[in-house]
Amino acid sequence: MTHSFARRCVLTTAFAIAVGWGAMPAPARAENVTLNVWSHEADEDAKVALREQAARDLEKAHPGLTVKITWYEKNPLLAALKTALPAGQGPDVFYVEPDWTEYVTAGYLAPLDDLVNWKTIQPWARQVWVHDGKTYGLPQEAYTNEIYYNKDLLKKLGVELPANAQFTQSQFLDLVKKAKAASITPIAQGVGDRPFPGAYIVGEGLLRKLGKDDYRKLFTGKLSFQDPRVAEVFKWTKELVDAGAYPKNFMTLKLGESHYYFYSKPGALMLPMGSWYTGRAFVPEDKGGQPKDFPLGVMQFPAMDGGACNQCKTSAIGASFAINAASKQKQLAAEFLNAMSTPAMGKRWIETVYLQSAVDVDVKNFSGPYAAYFTELMERQKGTDYFIGGPRDMVEGQCKDSFAQVMNAGFPGGLLSVDDTLKQMNAACYKGS
Repeated sequence: MTHSFARRCVLTTAFAIAVGWGAMPAPARAENVTLNVWSHEADEDAKVALREQAARDLEKAHPGLTVKITWYEKNPLLAALKTALPAGQGPDVFYVEPDWTEYVTAGYLAPLDDLVNWKTIQPWARQVWVHDGKTYGLPQEAYTNEIYYNKDLLKKLGVELPANAQFTQSQFLDLVKKAKAASITPIAQGVGDRPFPGAYIVGEGLLRKLGKDDYRKLFTGKLSFQDPRVAEVFKWTKELVDAGAYPKNFMTLKLGESHYYFYSKPGALMLPMGSWYTGRAFVPEDKGGQPKDFPLGVMQFPAMDGGACNQCKTSAIGASFAINAASKQKQLAAEFLNAMSTPAMGKRWIETVYLQSAVDVDVKNFSGPYAAYFTELMERQKGTDYFIGGPRDMVEGQCKDSFAQVMNAGFPGGLLSVDDTLKQMNAACYKGS
């Protein structure tokens, strides 16, 4: 699926005015009603502030209503939902991500097609949540996969970023070796609490090597992991691993810790990450954010030798919200989703979270302390051909488990050979031609 990044990430002022809220009716009373919301990203202040503002706006529109948001980090949220939802309990609204398809299958989510206002959501973003013709989640966050890097460390190594910000395979391997020789951790990455970060390098390499069609086939069981092109990418990635690309504590380093490792202690040259990097990095330094003077840069993932689509890049939906199928307050729940999805909220998201939005807004000029960063991020989108969704949005069952354990952890962690990795992934994922 190809689309304009500008159209995808940002909304026009004219559209914002046109959609608006129009003539608002008198507030409807909701006597002694509590709408319960469970949300991830408790440690990301800008997201917390935006969602809490939506709650207060809804309370003003409905005197007597209380919107109670309970804040979690991801794993505790998943544990709470795992207990509550099968019992027909839990919150009215809760945070979800597109690869949590088991909630759709189990019938825990209410279809949103006729409940929320889809005019403010970009159609491609809504489509991510469509299953069997029904929409089960309202997307809030859009992102792209990028490689963040320390500009000063790159200069220290005597390496200049190419004009297109994209190294070749051999140049990237050489960069990893130079960093390691200088006692600099090449890539700050860890899989201690997530099933995907360890696969950023190999995954983006596969996308560029195979092109969008065969990349999708690979993760939907229609292309063998024994394909020679696939093997070439894994062999190159193994060279990176053997060269010491990742930290020694790769298997236990948590996602949030990898951010801090990159920009603070002990420091690293690069951090492959979704552009939601900003949620943790752009908080105050005393709360774990990057130093104000940190020389942050954004580079492309490396071009693959003979790659079918070296201009390709992953674009995906992250933070989304769903309505509990067991909720008795579905209409109010839908209004809360709408309150988070107004053009004004989309604009605020971009300007305070510094991240792409699923809301159809257009912010042409960036302001604030991180304006230069967002301008550079937009520069990295020029000429890009987007693939919508990451591997975990496509894999299921045993293949999903193997992706987390093999591609994400065991292989980049140096525990598996290329041959063993390809055999295990093929056995779990390939359904035959």
